Amino acid sequence: MRLDQFDLNLLIAFDVLIEERSVTRAAQRLNLTQSAMSAALKRLRESFSDEILVQHGKRMVPTAAALSLAPDVSAALLNMRAILASGMRFDPASSQRKFRIVASDYITTVLLGPALRLLHKEAPQIQIEITLPRSDILEMLDDGEIDLLISPEQFLSPDHPRELLFEERHVVVGCATNPIMQRPLDVESYYASGHVATSVSRDGTFIDNYLRGQGEQRRVEVICAAFSQVPWILPGTSRLALMHERLAKELAPVLGLKIQEPPIPLPLMREMMQFHSARSMDRGLSWLCARLKAVGAAPARV
Repeated sequence: MRLDQFDLNLLIAFDVLIEERSVTRAAQRLNLTQSAMSAALKRLRESFSDEILVQHGKRMVPTAAALSLAPDVSAALLNMRAILASGMRFDPASSQRKFRIVASDYITTVLLGPALRLLHKEAPQIQIEITLPRSDILEMLDDGEIDLLISPEQFLSPDHPRELLFEERHVVVGCATNPIMQRPLDVESYYASGHVATSVSRDGTFIDNYLRGQGEQRRVEVICAAFSQVPWILPGTSRLALMHERLAKELAPVLGLKIQEPPIPLPLMREMMQFHSARSMDRGLSWLCARLKAVGAAPARV
């Protein structure tokens, strides 16, 4: 088969057909009629001398040959999209591009919120889609379904570029009227107190994973599903929480909380940005990363 005689749009149809395993759903995703999608499948079968999808009961199942070809097709499409993106001039003032970012509620509060206020002046028509981290996020990164992953270094993929966004400390936070918070916090008081922790995924959080590795056992009384929920649990109680310093300084004045230095040694958390290797030359993404790094470099609010 000669490349100059092959319709490269068929590779897009192939990629979606393998993902959806349904002519109807593939047609809907590509905004095609079902007959047009069926015609594309017929041409793929002729081009590759393979059935691609075969009927099995009420389902369609990819052939072994199609499954073996699928990763290469996905990678080729991602590279072609990257070539088109890198070759195009990016003008923030007029761009209507949509950037898909995966970030925690903590990052949304301390970084993306302030950044978006600035970006709105420079790029008023861009769109930002923020998704919370989930268990299959590295697969989404590999498949090119997201533009940027913002995460502690330990949770990144080893296969794609990464850039340091900022380093973050963890501090102890408690109600300002809590007697324990009226004096420098010691180890005994720290362990005698009840704690509020966060569980955002089965991978754990940076700080909890570190403490678990050290064999440390806090008395956790409340577990929140988001970092930004934690400070709202503390007012009027004797509980403590280990929080990101930036988030603590953002919310402590609002909620009547006090911040203390941890009485135990804690490592710095390296908050990173990661994008697919095929997008290393993406001018729009490079612009966005530079703006986020500039905001991240600003000191935490006092």
